[in-house]
Amino acid sequence: MSTTQKIDPSRIPSRTLNSGDKMPAIGLGTFGSDHVTNETVAAAVKTAIEIGYRHIDCASVYGNEVEIGATLKETISSGLASREELWITSKLWNDKHAEEDVIASCKKSLADLQLDHLDLYLVHWPFPNFHAKGCDVSSRSPDAKPYIHENFMKTWRKMEKLVELGLVKNIGTSNMTKAKLELVLADAAIKPAINEMELHPHFQQAELYDYVVSQGIQPVGFCPIGSPARPERDKSSDDTVDTEDPVLQEIAAKHGLHPATLCVKWAEQRGQIPIPFSTNPRNMYANLESLTIEKLTVAEMEAISQIDQNCRLIKGQVFLWKDEQTWEDLWDLDGTIAQ
Repeated sequence: MSTTQKIDPSRIPSRTLNSGDKMPAIGLGTFGSDHVTNETVAAAVKTAIEIGYRHIDCASVYGNEVEIGATLKETISSGLASREELWITSKLWNDKHAEEDVIASCKKSLADLQLDHLDLYLVHWPFPNFHAKGCDVSSRSPDAKPYIHENFMKTWRKMEKLVELGLVKNIGTSNMTKAKLELVLADAAIKPAINEMELHPHFQQAELYDYVVSQGIQPVGFCPIGSPARPERDKSSDDTVDTEDPVLQEIAAKHGLHPATLCVKWAEQRGQIPIPFSTNPRNMYANLESLTIEKLTVAEMEAISQIDQNCRLIKGQVFLWKDEQTWEDLWDLDGTIAQ
C-alpha cells in the first residue's frame, strides 16, 4: 500500500447537516452487489481510508458489516484514522421496522462494526417488505404491505430514541418520495438529516431533490455513475448508460477525466453527496481527487442538467405488495401514496 496515491482528507469538502454535524461530501459505498465477497469489500474500505476517504456507507442487509468492522477496528487501533475523523453510516433493514426491533438492529450493526455509535442511521426503505438476498425480480414477500404512515412513524420514534440514547448522532431516510416525506416532516420530532436516493446524470430527480434541499435535508446519492455492476434483477432493456452519454464524454475529455469520475464530480458540485462503490484503488483515488480539482463551468453544469433521461435503475419491484402492480406504484409518481 505504500505505493497507493493519497489525498489529505482535509482537502475534501463537507456538508453541514441540520444537526450541525459536518459530513464528508463523498463516501465509499459498500454494497458489493451479488458478485463481490465480504472480504473484498472490507479490503476496499481499508484501501479507501488509506487513500483519504473518511465516509463509509454501510447497511445491515449488505451482509458484510462484520468484515468491515474488523477493518474499522484495525484502522482506528493502528492510528490510520481516529474514530472522530470517520463518518460511518448504517441502515435499518425492512424486516426490522417493528418497534421492538429497531434498537436491537442498530445495536447489532454497532457490534458488527465494532463501534459505540453511528454517525448516521437510515431507514433503508419505507416499506417493511423483506426479500431474500439474491432473489429475482419476481420475488414477493407474502406479508408485504404498502407504506402505512402510522406504522412508519412508530419506526421513526424508535429511530429518534437511538439519538436520545447516544447510539446514533443523526437519523435519516432512504428511497423516500416527496409525498411520504411531507407526512414524516409533519410528524417527526427529529426530522431527517439526510435522504439517500438514486441520483446520477440520467436520473437527476429534480423535483424531489429541490424539495429535500428546501426542507434542510441533505441529499445523498447512490448509483452516482449509473451502477453498471448492479444486480441483474435491477437491469431492464430500456436502461440507459450514463458513461456513454456524448455530453458527459465530451466534458470528461476536456477535464482529462473518465466519464464515471465526471459523474462523481458533477454530483458533489451539484450539492449531493455521492457514495460510489469501487474495489479499484485507481478509481477510488480518481473519484476522491475529482473533488479537489478545478470546478466544472456553469455552462458544463447546465449542459449536464439537460441530459436527464428519467432513467430509474433501482426500481424496487421486490417490495411490491399486490399482484398486477408495476414498480411505479412504489414511487408515488402522481403525488399520492399507493395503497
